[in-house]
Amino acid sequence: MNSDAVTKSVPQRALFHALGFTNEELERPIIGIVSSQNEIVPGHMNLDKIVEAVKTGVSIAGGTPIVFPAIAVCDGLAMGHRGMKYSLITRELIADSTEAMALAHAFDALVMVPNCDKNVPGLLMAAARLNIPTIFVSGGPMLAGLVDGQKTSFSSVSEASGAYRAGKITKEKLLEFENKVCPTCGSCSGMYTANSMNCLTEALGMGLRGNGTVPAVYSQRLQLAKHAGMQIMELLKKNIRPRDIMTEDAFKNALTIDMALGCSTNSMLHLPAIAHECGISIDLNIANEISDKTPNLCHLAPAGHTYMEDLNVAGGVYAVMNEISKLGLLKTDLMTCTGKTVGENIADCPVLDYDVIRPVENPYSKTGGIAVLKGNLAPDACVVKRSAVAPEMLKHEGPARVFDCEEDAIEAITSGKIVAGDVVVIRYEGPKGGPGMREMLNPTSAIMGSGLGGSVALITDGRFSGATRGAAIGHVSPEAAVGGNIALVEEGDIIKIDIMANTIDFAVSDEELKKRRKNWKPRTPRITEGCLSRYAALVTSANRGAVLELK
Repeated sequence: MNSDAVTKSVPQRALFHALGFTNEELERPIIGIVSSQNEIVPGHMNLDKIVEAVKTGVSIAGGTPIVFPAIAVCDGLAMGHRGMKYSLITRELIADSTEAMALAHAFDALVMVPNCDKNVPGLLMAAARLNIPTIFVSGGPMLAGLVDGQKTSFSSVSEASGAYRAGKITKEKLLEFENKVCPTCGSCSGMYTANSMNCLTEALGMGLRGNGTVPAVYSQRLQLAKHAGMQIMELLKKNIRPRDIMTEDAFKNALTIDMALGCSTNSMLHLPAIAHECGISIDLNIANEISDKTPNLCHLAPAGHTYMEDLNVAGGVYAVMNEISKLGLLKTDLMTCTGKTVGENIADCPVLDYDVIRPVENPYSKTGGIAVLKGNLAPDACVVKRSAVAPEMLKHEGPARVFDCEEDAIEAITSGKIVAGDVVVIRYEGPKGGPGMREMLNPTSAIMGSGLGGSVALITDGRFSGATRGAAIGHVSPEAAVGGNIALVEEGDIIKIDIMANTIDFAVSDEELKKRRKNWKPRTPRITEGCLSRYAALVTSANRGAVLELK
C-alpha cells in the first residue's frame, strides 16, 4: 500500500484540501515526519526546528511532508517516583501509535525525529514493524556543563545530591551543580541511554553521519535534518527499507560499536527488542562473545571525563567504526540509509583525537564496555556497564542487604545503614514486578555520593540509568515477580560477583534453594488497573528485551 490509497480518491482528496494541500502536493509522494517535540523533555524542546528543517529537505527533493506526533518521557524527571514506572512502557506505546498513524494514513515513507531514552528505540521498533522507507534524525546531545572549570553533566548533580546528604559538600555547591550541569537543550551530555541509542542508530545504518553526536544547539544539526529529508526521497526511489538495513549482521555491528563506545546497559534491552521486530532473535550470550574481542575505546561520562561534544570533534561514531574496522570486527558490505555500504561510509573518517577515541592498540580495556553475567542469582542473565566500574569492584564478595522496592533501599543508603562491603539487592522492580522496570539512578548516585562506590555493589531486577556508574548490576532474569532466584535471596547471604569472569552467585546450596522456593509465594500486583496492568500481563523478561507477547 502507498499514498495512492488516500490521494487518488475524491472524498479523501477533499479532506486533504481541508488541510490546505494543493493538487500539486497530492501528486508527490507523501512523507510522514514523526515529531517527538514537547515542552517537558529538554532533549525534545528543540525538535520543532529539526522538524521544520526535515520538511524543507523533503520539499527540496520533491516530496510532500506531513507531520504527526510521538510521545516521550524525560527519565530524569520521572526518576525516583511512580512516574518511572511509565518510562519503559512508552517504548511500546510509541511503536504502536506510530504503526497506527503510518498505516491509517498510507504514508509512502517516514522520517523519524526522536531524541531520548525510549523514544529512539520505540521509533526504531516501529520502523522495523512497518518496513517502509525510513530514516532517522535525532535532536542531538546537550553541551556539557561547567563546574569549577571542569566539564560536567546530569549524573554529576545526582551524585552531588548524595554528597550533600553525606555532608561532603555545601548547599551552595549543590545549587551550583543544579544551575550549571544542564546548560542547553538536548539529550544529556554523557553516554547515557539517549545518546547511546542515537549513536547506535548510526551504527545500525538508520541515521546519517553525526546523528548521534552533533550537539543540539549547532546549526550543523539543522543541516543534517535537511539532508535527512532529502535522503528519504532517495530511499523511497530505490525502495531501501528498514529490514534491508537492520539485518542480523547490522545488529552485530551495533553490538560491536556498543562495546567500543561503552554505551548504556539499556542498549541490552533495546537492541533485542528492535531485532525482535525485524524477526531476528538476539541471545544476550552473543554480547559477551562480541565483548571478548572488542576493545573499549571511549570513556565518555559517566565512565570518564569526556562528553558527546568531544566525541563529535574526535570524529564521531563513524571514526569509532573506522578504528574498530582495523581489527576486522565489522561487516562493511551492509547497506545503510546513505544508500552506500558501511565500508563506503566510514572509509574517509579517521579518528581526529586519540585522547577521546583510543587507538585499537591502546584501548581502555581489551574487552567491551558491557558485560552479561550469569550464575545462580541470575540463571538467564544480568547486565553491567563494565567500563564504568572501578577496578577494585570488578570482583566483589559481600553480604546481601535485601530490599523489595527502590524507596526502601534509598532510605537505608541515605541513613547510613549500608556499609563498605555490602551488596544491595533491590527486587520486585522488574518489567512485571515494578511493573515497568524502573531506572535506579537515585540509589546508585546515593552510593557514589556517600563515598561507597569503591566498596558497595548494587543488584536489581530493575534497570539503571545510562548516567549510572559503579558496580551496578541490573536486568536480573528471571525477575523476582516470576519466582526468579533473586526472590529467594535472604539478608546476609554472601553474594559473589566476578565481572571479568561474567559470573554472579550467592552462596546457598541447591537443597536450601529448593526449600526457599517451596516457601515462596507470588506477590499481589502493585498496580491492577490502567495501561501498566496490561503491560505487566504481556511483558517478557529483561533478557529478551522486555518485549510484549500474548501468552
